[in-house]
Amino acid sequence: MPTSPSLAAGPPPAPSPARRRGRRRADLTLTLVAFGLAIWVTSGLWVDPNGRAITVNSSDQALFEWLLAFGAHALTHGDNPLFTYLLNVPDGVNLAVNTSITVYAAVFAPLTYLIGPPATFLVILTLNLAATALAWYWLLSRHLVDSWLAAGVGALVIAFSPGMVSHANAHLNWSAGWLVPLLVWRLFALREPGRWLRNGVIFGALVAVAFSIAAEGLFFTALALLVFLAVWAAHPANRATVRAALPTFLRGVAVTAVVAGALLAYPLWLHFAGPQRFHGTGFDPVVHSEDLAAYPAFPRRSLAGEAGFGTSLAPNPTEENSFLGWPLLLLALVCFGYLWRHAGPARRGTLAALGVTAVVFTVLSWGPQAVIDGDRTGVTLPFEWIGRLPVINAALPARLALVVAPVIGLLLAYAVDRLRAVPPRSGPVRAAWILGYAAALLPLLPTPLLTSAREPIPEFVTSGAWREHVSPGGVLTPIPLTVDVTPDGQRWQAYALAHRQGEFALPAGFFLGPGGPDGRGRIGPVPRTFDSLMDQAGRTGRTPIVTEGTRELVRADLAYWRVEAVILADEVHGAKHEIDEEALLRTATELLGPPQRVRDVWLWPISR
Repeated sequence: MPTSPSLAAGPPPAPSPARRRGRRRADLTLTLVAFGLAIWVTSGLWVDPNGRAITVNSSDQALFEWLLAFGAHALTHGDNPLFTYLLNVPDGVNLAVNTSITVYAAVFAPLTYLIGPPATFLVILTLNLAATALAWYWLLSRHLVDSWLAAGVGALVIAFSPGMVSHANAHLNWSAGWLVPLLVWRLFALREPGRWLRNGVIFGALVAVAFSIAAEGLFFTALALLVFLAVWAAHPANRATVRAALPTFLRGVAVTAVVAGALLAYPLWLHFAGPQRFHGTGFDPVVHSEDLAAYPAFPRRSLAGEAGFGTSLAPNPTEENSFLGWPLLLLALVCFGYLWRHAGPARRGTLAALGVTAVVFTVLSWGPQAVIDGDRTGVTLPFEWIGRLPVINAALPARLALVVAPVIGLLLAYAVDRLRAVPPRSGPVRAAWILGYAAALLPLLPTPLLTSAREPIPEFVTSGAWREHVSPGGVLTPIPLTVDVTPDGQRWQAYALAHRQGEFALPAGFFLGPGGPDGRGRIGPVPRTFDSLMDQAGRTGRTPIVTEGTRELVRADLAYWRVEAVILADEVHGAKHEIDEEALLRTATELLGPPQRVRDVWLWPISR
């Protein structure tokens, strides 16, 4: 077996001129394939970036568009990018405990102002998918395998795995998988002799960037690397290498901690001790656990899913974190056995570490209680105890399954690299491997994300007419109030901020904040009378009973929020259900009196 370059053995030797030309061709080919697949997956949005939304997760799309607009606004106006009073009046929102994507908002601020938040969202989403493939390809081809084909197979399997495609349904944080290979690369670079200071500074800065884009993903990556390194370092074949590299490595880790700690001091304070923080999460860990039957199942957005083999074992279409299909699981086991049989002691140490990491995260992803094909078995699993630990109690166990796909991608890459040693005369053996890879991977080829037209932003907002009815920085509210299932208000606010119209605040919003049971978080603010009545009318189509006492409670709510205008658009977007605009008009009129018609909205001015 030829010796493969390894992160644990330093950088590979410089290639020959002919090899460099071949590498450039391979690099170009992989780049074209990566961008082609990324555009293919997001093609439904490219038809009309400003007019279409991801069908199964339009609420998160609206949230990330708002984060891009707010981040650009905060950067250009000197505001705090991690806390805002533009939502959840009067308490505000702690964005450090939400997914603030601060680096993306800052880097792409010029683009957000130029083409708007929806189109910028689409650009970042597409780049995330392509960059994930390119980053893994670079790590594999430059450090882990000799074969560029092997690197390409591994990179594409990881970047367009079912979990990544599932999270491409509007999750700009989780789709930023390009961070993982960079973190792996820089972690192993810490052991380079004489460069612990430089490498520690670089790694610390990278950790800070990763935290600002995908804090939960950074945490999972750290856990996975901890498990991998513990097993790898304990293997007899690696002990001498570990003892030699440990002093330099630990110096680098110390520098990393200092640099990352300095850069993240304020965000971490906000996260753990700042206003509007909360503990844990408002999501049920059993509901958001991976079904044991999900691993061999096929995802919905794949060729197999389109052929009718997809399932609904995930809590929602954005959380198909495993769904690897039984052929790929079988192929991964065959690759592991094949590699183990032909591996020397050092490679077996790597394989053992990869295998243990995959098993540990698979079991943890099953959550506190085993669920098989939708049925809760009552069998207690390790996450029941581990999930009580600080920080881990805020994680969704199902997402731990995302660690498994990179392990499988690495095994497939290593196997392709090893198969180069198969003699050319062994045609049937090569054919069998090709058929095995095809049978495992073709059913998982991704299909485009489902998209649909979404309601346009009213002319009342796009024309800036709202400024005639709300004081600068004043509060207006659409009805229903802005929450995850009715995100229009944040779309309006994002438009106003990105088009430099000025600021208006919202009494609610789509965010995670305090107010859940036992001090845990919840989505949006704690409901009050007015928003509860509007939600009921919009969902059911029925006008609730209104008394003078009801009107007094509503007036108190509007005064508490300092609302200056209540707005009803002709078309209201419901992310999870249809909205009955007529019922909303009747209910608001019962509560607030006859409205004014302003442009294309109904408006109730609120005197204070």
